[in-house]
Amino acid sequence: MNKSELIEHIAKQADISKAAAGRALEAVIGGVRTTLKKGGTVSLVGFGTFAVSTRAARTGRNPRTGDAIKIKKAKVPKFRPGKALKDAVN
Repeated sequence: MNKSELIEHIAKQADISKAAAGRALEAVIGGVRTTLKKGGTVSLVGFGTFAVSTRAARTGRNPRTGDAIKIKKAKVPKFRPGKALKDAVN
């Protein structure tokens, strides 16, 4: 499912226009993005938790030349599914 299909699904389920569903989806995504940018977490009970973790600096290899390169530490978004989502998938 891509973004436009998700908007269509939201519009049907909530009985609202596609434009309103698109704005609602953008608001949710924006809220999650803003919270993660500030270092917080977003917990949706039954669905899962979005959080930010830090990946340590490390040494890697350039696949073309085989030379060692330094990879900087980075903040990466993580998603941990909730029990209800896991149960629905299995």
